[in-house]
Amino acid sequence: MAKPVTISLDGMGGDNAPAIVIDGAARALKKYPSAHFVIFGDEAQIRPLVDRHPQLAAASTLRHTPDRVTSEDKPAMALRQGRQSSMRLAIDAVANAEADAVVSAGNTGALMAMAKFSLKVMPGIDRPAICTYMPTKIPGHGAVFLDLGANVECDPQNLLEFAVLGGVFSREVFKIDAPKIGLLNIGSEAMKGTDLVKGAAELLDKAKLPGRYVGYAEGDEIMAGHFDVIITDGFTGNVALKTIEGTAKALGSMVKQAFKGSLLMKLGMLLALPGLIVALPALIALKKRADPRYYNGASLLGLKGLCIKSHGGTDAIGFANAIGVAIDLAGNQFNRKVEAELERLGHGQPVIAAVEGAA
Repeated sequence: MAKPVTISLDGMGGDNAPAIVIDGAARALKKYPSAHFVIFGDEAQIRPLVDRHPQLAAASTLRHTPDRVTSEDKPAMALRQGRQSSMRLAIDAVANAEADAVVSAGNTGALMAMAKFSLKVMPGIDRPAICTYMPTKIPGHGAVFLDLGANVECDPQNLLEFAVLGGVFSREVFKIDAPKIGLLNIGSEAMKGTDLVKGAAELLDKAKLPGRYVGYAEGDEIMAGHFDVIITDGFTGNVALKTIEGTAKALGSMVKQAFKGSLLMKLGMLLALPGLIVALPALIALKKRADPRYYNGASLLGLKGLCIKSHGGTDAIGFANAIGVAIDLAGNQFNRKVEAELERLGHGQPVIAAVEGAA
């Protein structure tokens, strides 16, 4: 980090909060020792957890609030009634410049509604999008994938905005000069796809982009390494992401079950043990590369403040990585770079105007 960064945490957001929030913050602090945390939530629950980590206790400020947003709360209701919730106050800390970024594992819809209301959107952006980094089969390469659930229903202009945001993210974070941008579809042929996809493709062909639009991307290409940015609507993106995560977990479980199989299998494992010991570092690296916890932390792109969404069911390792995303983006002044790039590309006004100007 170029300077100390302050991160506000929704201490009560997520399936296993507040324990994973506090344990995750303690883990993150080991990697980012100059970070400071402002933790919002029920002090009676959070204080004992923080006190178990003296280093975290010294680097944290606890703000008590008894209210929380649950996974069942509808976004509109959470926005109206959750003004004193841990999620809303953590977001407001960024809006009030008390923190550089906010991290929450809570209700996605509520987080998006509150963040959009409190932080506001960047000029030229109508709808923020949830964006994450997907590992690909090419070592050292990943694809920026959005939207992952913030916008279930989209129009072509929204997908164009996602392409701009994703392209800037790829350029600024991964230093790819001309990111290859793909539009998720059921085929590569021009006649395939919904009206939404076809309409977006027409806009992308004409638009000024921070990269180059190279056409349709099929589902099996998300992790193939052919694209640097893949865009889709929030419904499709969320289904695709959960399918990938579920497949990874299922394969891991199948491998474990196979090793615990028949006596013959166990004997074969025993005979192969010397080779497995030699290969252990590579196996550990492979496991980490395929573990979704190490890619946890989706950015809500297009907002004037940094907001990171952690998977609701993650553990301390996953939450620590979400905090790491927030710290890295804040330390690199990511939003300032995005706004400057949007202005340079002519997207300081509604994106559709920039497309018409480029036609």
